[in-house]
Amino acid sequence: MNEIRAAALRTVPPAEPGTPQNLAAEQALLGAILLSNGQYHRVADFLRAEHFAETVHGRIYAAIEKLIERNEVANPVTLKRFFDADPALVERNGAAYLVRLAGASVTPLNVADYGRTIHEAYKLRQLGEIAENIRADIHAGDTERSADVVIRDAEEALYQLAEQRRGSGTLAPIAEASRIAIARAEEAYKSRGKIMGLETGMIDLDRFLGGLMPAELIVCGGRPSMGKTSLATTIARGAARNIAAETVTGGKRGGVGFFSLEMSKEAIAARLIADESGVSSEKQRRGELDQADFDAIMRAQRVIDVLPILIDDTAALGVAQMRHRARRMMRKHGLSLVIIDHLQKTKQPGRVENRRLEIDEVTGGLAALAKELSVPVLLLSQLSRANEQRDDKRPMMSDLRESGSIEQDADVILFLYREEYYLRRTPPTQRENEDDADFGNRHARWSQRCADVSGQAEIIVAKNRNGRDGTINVHFNAERSRFENAARGETC
Repeated sequence: MNEIRAAALRTVPPAEPGTPQNLAAEQALLGAILLSNGQYHRVADFLRAEHFAETVHGRIYAAIEKLIERNEVANPVTLKRFFDADPALVERNGAAYLVRLAGASVTPLNVADYGRTIHEAYKLRQLGEIAENIRADIHAGDTERSADVVIRDAEEALYQLAEQRRGSGTLAPIAEASRIAIARAEEAYKSRGKIMGLETGMIDLDRFLGGLMPAELIVCGGRPSMGKTSLATTIARGAARNIAAETVTGGKRGGVGFFSLEMSKEAIAARLIADESGVSSEKQRRGELDQADFDAIMRAQRVIDVLPILIDDTAALGVAQMRHRARRMMRKHGLSLVIIDHLQKTKQPGRVENRRLEIDEVTGGLAALAKELSVPVLLLSQLSRANEQRDDKRPMMSDLRESGSIEQDADVILFLYREEYYLRRTPPTQRENEDDADFGNRHARWSQRCADVSGQAEIIVAKNRNGRDGTINVHFNAERSRFENAARGETC
């Protein structure tokens, strides 16, 4: 390696001792691009002007970027007009500095290496800044910023820094993508009749969706008390049982990560035990148990204890924290499914102009999490009251609360509907001038209708990016806090 090239790779002593920077790499990269504008595209995917330690180098890179994106040539002559009045460049003898940059470049072959060196130094500087902010918070004695707040903000900052390279994506020729698509189609053809995604134990739901597919964000919406959490625990238990069964036969699927932002982990466990034992969580809570009930819940506990389910009941988590914890679950235990109960309980750190924008950030982040970990993410969501003003109270897309991004980001949108819920809350009252016989007949018809729809529920597939829409009839077992296959009255 000749002397000039070695100098280009040598770390220049920083202006402030200990500050990570490589000014020689910055100069070499800019010079190579000025000599051959095509080299810009080797770093444009990940390198930004703010990544340069030397401010003037960042401004030169931004000017180069602007010209190249306009399909214009970027060289010392065309850049001169950008910097004629720039005091920082004047200190370096103006446009002559641009000429020296181009003249000092030895070879464009190392452009990508220079870019990675610059970006690495930038990340180290950012890490140092995060550490300084933590140190400042520790010594400030600000009662408004508790240790948990400091940790939350640090996690968010670290996550944002880690994501900068992930967002660039990768390019692939269509031939490569088509081979993957054909391989998946071939696998599905060989497995005709078999559920390809993660099985939930809800047989009709699995058949309709083909199971919960990797990398998909599945939103389940419903009004309060419609059974969203019960469906989530039913799916968690069914999926975990199938995962455990596969593990016994040599499979390598991970477990279920359950983020319960509203209910405690003990309450979730009580629902799972109720599901398994048939003894309602209400009876467990009140202690209204006989010996047979107690024996049943103890047997259920032994079954539940071995299921690969991890529960995080931290309140008001932000999406960055959930992504960090889900990645940690994936590393330590493996993951096949993430469940989040529920969207409206999430909080984003920092200043957000309004709740709608905050929800937009959450759903976008969770859709990215599903793709990053290649697991299905089941996100529960409250619905607005709009459906309660309609005669047909079945939910619609417009009932999704606080955000239009839910419809955009979700791969699958499910709605829960139970006619029984609305009927029992609106018993008929005697009308003016209605005689007792007529009212009695109307009340009898209402009672009969309540009996007819008792336990009936619908899972409405309102959006299915890779399949059909429709309605799945299921049974809601309130005593066991679970959903069951309608015709069979059971889950797998």
